[in-house]
Amino acid sequence: MGNVSLSDIKITQIREIPTLGGNVLHALKECEESYYGFGEAYFSWVESGFIKAWKRHNKMVMNLIVPVGNVKFVFFDSEQKIFSEILIGESNYARITVPNGIWFGFQGINSPRNLILNVSNIPHDPNESDRLDLSMIKYDWGVV
Repeated sequence: MGNVSLSDIKITQIREIPTLGGNVLHALKECEESYYGFGEAYFSWVESGFIKAWKRHNKMVMNLIVPVGNVKFVFFDSEQKIFSEILIGESNYARITVPNGIWFGFQGINSPRNLILNVSNIPHDPNESDRLDLSMIKYDWGVV
């Protein structure tokens, strides 16, 4: 897994291209620095106020995009005991590239349902990640 820190997380503003009848939302190109290969792309819904936490991938590099709604992602550096919050979605259309080895969770904000796309470098493998109960990492998620 190597030594990773929250500074290894990359945020990339991505294009929303206005078109008649509905915009085109860019996600990820093979030629971009954030591209680490393709293993799988999958979507996750998260309801407003709902928190899904804590998880750490041991091999997977995630490219997270929120095309519908808004999601607060929280990343935790377990060695330095610090957090990083990043809000992306319709209010801030961007991609978060997360290296393996970083604990994270996320919360749906405002919209009844919020959609997350993960373009990962490997196919999902339930044995590849570690999980902790929400109460195991003390963080104030606030009120939505």
